[in-house]
Amino acid sequence: MDETIKTTILRPDPVGTIEGMRDTGYHFTTALADIVDNSVDAEATEIHIKIEMDGDGVFISVADNGYGMDEDTLIRGMQYGGKGADNPKRLGKFGLGLKTASTAFCRKLKVITKDGKESELLKATWDLDHVASVGEWELLLGGTSKFEKDTLEETASGSSGTLVIWDEIDRVLKDYDDPTGSYARTSLKKKVDKFRHHAAMTFQRYLDPEDKRARNIRMTLNREDIIHWDPFCLKEMGGENGTELVAEKELTIIQDSQKMSASLKAYVLPIRSDFSSVQAEENAKISTETQGIYIYRENRLIYNGGWMNMFVREPHLSLCRIEFSFDHRLDNALRVDIKKSQILLEEELYDHIKKKFLPAPRKAANERRRMNQKAEIFEEAKTAHDRSNRVISRQENDLHISKIDVIDEDSGEVEITNRSGKVRLNLEILDSTKKDEIVVKPVENLEDGVLWKPAIIDGHHAVLLNTGHDFYHKVYVPNLAQGVIVQGIDSLLWALVEAELGTINDATKEHFDNLRIEVSRGLRKLVKDLPDPSDSAESEE
Repeated sequence: MDETIKTTILRPDPVGTIEGMRDTGYHFTTALADIVDNSVDAEATEIHIKIEMDGDGVFISVADNGYGMDEDTLIRGMQYGGKGADNPKRLGKFGLGLKTASTAFCRKLKVITKDGKESELLKATWDLDHVASVGEWELLLGGTSKFEKDTLEETASGSSGTLVIWDEIDRVLKDYDDPTGSYARTSLKKKVDKFRHHAAMTFQRYLDPEDKRARNIRMTLNREDIIHWDPFCLKEMGGENGTELVAEKELTIIQDSQKMSASLKAYVLPIRSDFSSVQAEENAKISTETQGIYIYRENRLIYNGGWMNMFVREPHLSLCRIEFSFDHRLDNALRVDIKKSQILLEEELYDHIKKKFLPAPRKAANERRRMNQKAEIFEEAKTAHDRSNRVISRQENDLHISKIDVIDEDSGEVEITNRSGKVRLNLEILDSTKKDEIVVKPVENLEDGVLWKPAIIDGHHAVLLNTGHDFYHKVYVPNLAQGVIVQGIDSLLWALVEAELGTINDATKEHFDNLRIEVSRGLRKLVKDLPDPSDSAESEE
């Protein structure tokens, strides 16, 4: 005989739950951005954020001129799980952000609001200590102060709006002996600067007056405008010699038998020398930390940088940034978390992005970076061999074991007289382009990709060095400031050139060409696993 099933209402313990919800893993920047989301959802055109020191410690508030709330909406919005206005496009998705994000850093959350010019000012407060004392989910209503009225009025300007205040803040800064002293203020300034960039990036499409994808909003932090930051540098470069769109795809995702779309765009940023100014380059923030995928839900950034565990961050991909945009209809398919700080892709979509979409833009970014590296290396190499030129040129006449006569300067034909007799062949015949650069000359590339080859510069026996060869990149470059090492390698290669010119004949001249090709090929393989000097430099930054 079946037993009768009993039921009981088991409400969460208010004290344990409200205290436990403080530890949902919010970072300060994402928590405060969650509060700003409510202002964006309220269709505010002005949002003013304050993160300041007051007499007791840290004061944080967010005020807006959005449509505000009546009493029922305010109470529903303060309810854990309550969502206020029912709009699926809201940036605040789960009805938890306002409460959990706030109490992650403060013990008292105040919301002051009015929904019209003539409306009564309303106030609701979650006081964690009060909840603990009464043992109930008891929300405090009313008690607006003159300071709170004036603070809201600064932004609402006689119309509707909402003010959120974090009071009794206990988790923004560590415990200082003097909570308002210089150490605490310095620490708070770092928090302010970090949030300013986070907001500029997260709400970029709303803050940029030229971006038509989202409603324009003016946002200030401590009375200074927050200027949008575009990770793809599209406005900064004007599309000329700048950011390149290297791949684009509209993804079709099926959810509940309905087809929905998401947008993927891959950009490769300009190399440093192509930026219009030093300031523009600095604003781009090119580094290993800023490469990767940028994900936008309803035009709000929810994930920035990194490769979602598809790949590790690598310095040679620092120019590659991917834009992934979708709307609220894909929330379930992409499993957006309550902090709106990450999404989880289902396996088929994950594999498609990783294996089908990303290889081409990652390759393009690597190629562009290599071009930049070669240009930078060549510039650095221009003065790195000056010492070798001075030392070798002083001794070259004593070391010559051949005599070279130029037959045709235009074609490069020369006649070499050495121990084997006379032989004619073609060499590069150059004029020096800088003082004393007559026996060792770096060049950006050499035919057949060889590391070195003989040449004649102003009548001197010379060696040309290929700065584009991997050996130069991985062995020369880390030591360009070490004159003795550079001089030693230069002397070795110049001596090889002199030995070749002193022994070459008609029977062996083709063999010498092949020898340089094979040695250069072997060196390329041998240095493959040596550390990339530019990778080390970027990791130090």
